[in-house]
Amino acid sequence: MEGLADDQVTLGPQDSYPNSSTASADTTSSSSQHVAKLQKLLYRRMLIGVNDGRYFLGLFQCIDKQGNIILQDSVEYRSARHSSSLPMEQRFLGLILIPAACRSSCHVDCFIEEQMSLLSLGT
Repeated sequence: MEGLADDQVTLGPQDSYPNSSTASADTTSSSSQHVAKLQKLLYRRMLIGVNDGRYFLGLFQCIDKQGNIILQDSVEYRSARHSSSLPMEQRFLGLILIPAACRSSCHVDCFIEEQMSLLSLGT
């Protein structure tokens, strides 16, 4: 995918927030930390790979408690054939929902300083 920087943050399943009805005080503080991290990712370019080999590039709009992600202004990239010599086909999709069960990878565009702060690393 052209234009996607090497500095990326990977969004894992632990970054979706837990069910609030069963959350304890510790889980609630952990949940609010995850929500704060996710809020920093809003409206960033996100590249999501799905199990069937397709990729979706769009602006991160939201994530729900189950980990389903909505991308805005998204483009689908897929290989025309299984040969790596052919270029990827692309098509504009607009607003899409990608179920958590279908996701194989998830990367967010950001600068290295932002990546380190999102990963809670000191400089």
